[in-house]
Amino acid sequence: MIRVTEIKLPLELQPDEVASKIKATLIKKLAINAADIVEYTIFKRGIDARKANAILLVYSLDVIIKGEAKVLAKLKKDPHVKIAPDASYKFVANAPVSLKNRPIVIGLGPAGLFAALILAQSGFKPLVLERGKAVRERTKDTFNLWRKSVLNPESNVQFGEGGAGTFSDGKLWSQIKDPKHYGRKVLQEFVKAGAPAEILYVSHPHIGTFRLVGMVEEMRNTIEALGGEIRFQAKVNDIELGNNAAGQSEVQAVVLANGERIEANHVVLAIGHSARDTFEMLYEKGIYIEAKPFSIGFRIEHPQSLIDHARHGPNAQHPILGAADYKLVHHASNGRSVYSFCMCPGGTVVAAASEEGRVVTNGMSQYSRNERNANAGIVVGITPEVDFPGHPLAGMELQRKWESQAYLLGGSTYQAPGQLIGDFLANQPSTKFGEVTPSYTPGVHLTNLDTALPDFAIAAIREAIPQFAKQIKGFDLADGILTGVETRTSSPIRIKRNDDDLQSINTKGLYPTGEGAGYAGGILSAGVDGIRVAEAVALSIVNAT
Repeated sequence: MIRVTEIKLPLELQPDEVASKIKATLIKKLAINAADIVEYTIFKRGIDARKANAILLVYSLDVIIKGEAKVLAKLKKDPHVKIAPDASYKFVANAPVSLKNRPIVIGLGPAGLFAALILAQSGFKPLVLERGKAVRERTKDTFNLWRKSVLNPESNVQFGEGGAGTFSDGKLWSQIKDPKHYGRKVLQEFVKAGAPAEILYVSHPHIGTFRLVGMVEEMRNTIEALGGEIRFQAKVNDIELGNNAAGQSEVQAVVLANGERIEANHVVLAIGHSARDTFEMLYEKGIYIEAKPFSIGFRIEHPQSLIDHARHGPNAQHPILGAADYKLVHHASNGRSVYSFCMCPGGTVVAAASEEGRVVTNGMSQYSRNERNANAGIVVGITPEVDFPGHPLAGMELQRKWESQAYLLGGSTYQAPGQLIGDFLANQPSTKFGEVTPSYTPGVHLTNLDTALPDFAIAAIREAIPQFAKQIKGFDLADGILTGVETRTSSPIRIKRNDDDLQSINTKGLYPTGEGAGYAGGILSAGVDGIRVAEAVALSIVNAT
């Protein structure tokens, strides 16, 4: 099979014209006859929107043709005609007939979900321990915060089946290096679980919250059908450690909040970026943790129509283009970098707190992306060397500080503090909403955000917004809304692991994975990391038998 890349077609083609145009382009590109084409599939479809008046669709196609070797020889110098790589997933090990202790997966976010799925598909029958609730019960608890200002610290946007990614835009792209095509495996499993098939080829696939709920349930059913066991409201309070014959610290058991002790030799730690009490427990046990950089800022909201017209011009709201997104970066004069994070076209700003007396924002979209506003995090990078030196958990405490401040500025009711963009730039408090109605529930309390973040962050964001308006006309819309605070951009720690066997550098049998461990940044990369760790666990078990 041949992969042909950089096939460009105009956006204005009608759907029934695309297939014939693709075929005609292939015939010309490969210098073959129509009868030589056996079949083709779309591997990737991207969008070239550099010219808003002449947007192009850019295809990569996998083509089966007659006389393949001859065509490849003739076009061997063409970088856009190559043999299609084998992207099929290959399991690295099968479970032995008997296991003394089955592997345990702590956490059922994307990393834990895929670690458990791969282990189950390989016959290892994992035990999954999730501190939160099943996804539909968890959804009810999450709505209680959004609608009634009632927070359940164990069942919310951060904790529960599906992890934090369940209440998000459901973005399924990443910039990670993926030579073994694990990302393809993630997408294929999502399609099996009910995701639209287009996520396999569109350039920036997304699913949306409502679809993710059903998909997560279906993947749980698959794990259980393969012999895996999933326990909800099963919080791990302790990991018992001992020393092996070589004097190395190793996992011996996990202890649940109800006192139950479960022997374990292989524990996948997929706890997410908000499991602060677990971070503290791990640190107290002597498991190696180091502070890592992350970012803090606000959510910004504009009318989606403004973003559509700024990005797509006369093609705004074209059904193939959908709601427009953006990606922005500004290097401020005070040395700080400001950038857009987790942009949610046609979405909402959501309450994402997991601790009482704190306010956290995040963004979410449904698959349709048809809400009135666009939102994104506008965040500033911070580092342990400069901003929270010393203790490995200092970044976590910094997050808590600003989340608590946001709670106070919002009126201590889980409303979020907010300010109109024009007032923020002028450093004056906002008193009434204008053109843009904020989407955050339980509600936005207008104030001055000047004390909602460190001075350097406020200064950098004030400088960045007018600069962003040079790229997206209207980004500095006076009636746009800033809502505080965005602090959970990524984990404030890294649970460091070996590069070869993916175990904790000082605790054998412990496999940190995903966003909480500092090894992923989104659904796709977390799923890929979960697969990698599952393979490491499988090989360790098989090699020890």
